[in-house]
Amino acid sequence: MHAFDVLGDPVRRRILELLADGEKTSGAVCSVIQEEFKISQPAVSQHLKVLRDNGFATVRPDGVRRLYAVNSEPLRDIDAWLDRFRRFWAPRLDALGTELARGKRERRLRDQKDETKE
Repeated sequence: MHAFDVLGDPVRRRILELLADGEKTSGAVCSVIQEEFKISQPAVSQHLKVLRDNGFATVRPDGVRRLYAVNSEPLRDIDAWLDRFRRFWAPRLDALGTELARGKRERRLRDQKDETKE
């Protein structure tokens, strides 16, 4: 399965977001995903299997529990692929950063001016 096919599913993206915060038991992942997406435990398990089979997640046994974690290697591959396209949004993000800094500066100067009036 292609990486974007794996990540094209919102349930799998959400599972990766949960795992990005640290290792989680399958039960903890299921609990959140079932609540948010209203899907069954077997459906969540299938999504975990797809992530594991395609290298996006690892699993390790801990007694009777299974602990899942993100495997960052496939994400690095996606990042490398996206690198060709960053030129399309990088200048806009730089311009946004400039505008945000300008707004902060103007607010700071306005606040200083207001303080001197008091």
